[in-house]
Amino acid sequence: MQAKKIKTALISVFYKDKLEQIVRILQQQQVTIYSTGGTQKFIESLNIPVVAVEDLTGYPSILGGRVKTLHPKVFGGILARREKSEDEAQLTQYEIPPMDLVIVDLYPFEEALKAEASEEEMIEKIDIGGISLIRAAAKNFQEVAVVASRHQYELLTEILQKNEGSTTLAERKQLATLAFATSSHYDATIFDYFNKQTQASDAFKVSIPQAQTLRYGENPHQKGVFYGHLTEMFEQLNGKALSYNNLVDVDAAVGMLEDLQSTESVFIIIKHTNACGVAIAATPKEAYLNALKADPVSAFGGIIITNQPIDKAVAEELHQLFFEVLIAPSFEEDAFTILKAKKNRILLKQHPQKLPKAQYKTLLNGVVWQEKDTQVAQQADFTFVTEKQPTTTEQSALVFAAKIAKHAKSNTIVLAKENQLLASGVGQTSRVDALKQAIVKAKNFGFDLQGAVMASDAFFPFPDCVEIAQTEGITAVIQPGGSIRDQDSIDFCNQHQMAMVFTGVRHFRH
Repeated sequence: MQAKKIKTALISVFYKDKLEQIVRILQQQQVTIYSTGGTQKFIESLNIPVVAVEDLTGYPSILGGRVKTLHPKVFGGILARREKSEDEAQLTQYEIPPMDLVIVDLYPFEEALKAEASEEEMIEKIDIGGISLIRAAAKNFQEVAVVASRHQYELLTEILQKNEGSTTLAERKQLATLAFATSSHYDATIFDYFNKQTQASDAFKVSIPQAQTLRYGENPHQKGVFYGHLTEMFEQLNGKALSYNNLVDVDAAVGMLEDLQSTESVFIIIKHTNACGVAIAATPKEAYLNALKADPVSAFGGIIITNQPIDKAVAEELHQLFFEVLIAPSFEEDAFTILKAKKNRILLKQHPQKLPKAQYKTLLNGVVWQEKDTQVAQQADFTFVTEKQPTTTEQSALVFAAKIAKHAKSNTIVLAKENQLLASGVGQTSRVDALKQAIVKAKNFGFDLQGAVMASDAFFPFPDCVEIAQTEGITAVIQPGGSIRDQDSIDFCNQHQMAMVFTGVRHFRH
C-alpha cells in the first residue's frame, strides 16, 4: 500500500519523556513541527525548529492555558479531506497548513484520582483541547496519523523508521483505533468520578486499558484474556504465566487473607476457590503444617497464600508439595533458592493495595453489579441465643470459622477449632449434605471433632444440622439466624448444652 509522507506535525504533550527520539526523526525528515507551551520549549531546547501554534492562529494561549489549540487554523488543517477540492480551496483561502501527524497526550486525570486530589484539581485535569485534537485526527485517519499516548511512541518510532517518515492507510487506521481507545477510557474515568458523587446516570461503564492474553480460559478449548493491572498487585518472581484458573483462585486467596488479619502467621490453601486448609500460628512453618493437615490431598496443585515472609524453614516444607502458586509479602534469599528449583512453580510477591469495593460479572445478556461483601464476623456482633454461652476459646474459633465460611461456595459448613480449619463441606445443594461432607473429611484426616465449632454461611431452616453436629461432639455453632424456625435449633442446643450465636449477616457465595 502506498505510503503517505509526513510533511507537518502538531505536537502538544503533557509528558515529554521518550519524545526526543521522535522529534529528531521528524527533523531528519524535514517535517515542519507546530507546538504549544511546554512542548514548544522542550523542542526548542533540543535546537530543533518549531512553529508556535500562537503564531499560526494569531491568538495567545488564554484562560490560564485552558484554550490553546481550539481554532479553525488548527482543526481545519487536521480535518481537511485532501481529495475534496472545496476543502483544499478553503485551506488555501484561509492559509491553513494541512496536518499529517498529531501527537497529543491528555492531562493526567487518572493519576490525580489515584492521588486523591481535590475536586478543583480534578476538574483542571479534564483535558479539552487534547481530547478534541485526538478525536479530530482519529476521525480523519485517511489523511492524518495520530498518537494519543506516550505508550504508543515506540510504535510510531517503528513506523517512521520503517517507512522513512511516511505512514500507510492501515497504520493510520491502527493508530486511530488506539487513539479512540485512549479517549474512550479517559471519558469513562471522568464519568465514573462524577457519577459516584451524583448517581445521575444508570449507565454501566468500565474501561480497563491493559490486557493480558492467557494460555486459555477455564478449559483448553476456551480463549481467555485478563483485563487489569496485575503488576500493581504482584511481582512474579518465578514460574510460568498465570492461567485463567490460577487467577480465579488467586482472587479467592487474596480475599480470604484480607479478612483473616492477624499479627501471627496465617496460611491459606485454596483449591477451586475454596479453602482446603487454613491455620494461624506463631511461625510460618507451624501455620503451614496446620493448614496442610486439613486436607493434604486437595492441597496438591493448590494456591497458597500467607501474610508472612517465606523463610527457609517453611520453604523446605513447601518444597515437598506440588502447588501451582505461592503468594507472600516477601521471600528470604535461601527460601527463594529452594522454591525456585521448580521452574514452573509460580512465586508472587504481593504488594499492599486497596482492593475494589465493587464486583460485577456477565449474566444472560447483561451485567450484574454489587457492593463487595465487606462484613466480617466479630465477637462484638454476636447475639447469644442459647442458655449456654460459648467460652472465650470457642468464641475465637467461631469468628475464625465464620470468616472461612464467608469465602466458601454455598451451601457451606465449616468445622474448626481455634485457629485451625478441620474440614468444610462446600457447594452443596443441601446444608445437611455440606455438614456430612465436612464430617467425613475431618475423620478421614484424623481430626477429633470433640469440642469443635461449626459455622454456616446461612441460617438453618430445620434443626437437623445441629442434631448431627451434637452427635459428633461439636459444642458451639455460629450462623446468621433469620429462619422462621430458628427456635427449633435453639431449643435443641439448649437441651444438649450446646452454645449458639447469631451474626445477623448471611454470606451466600454463588
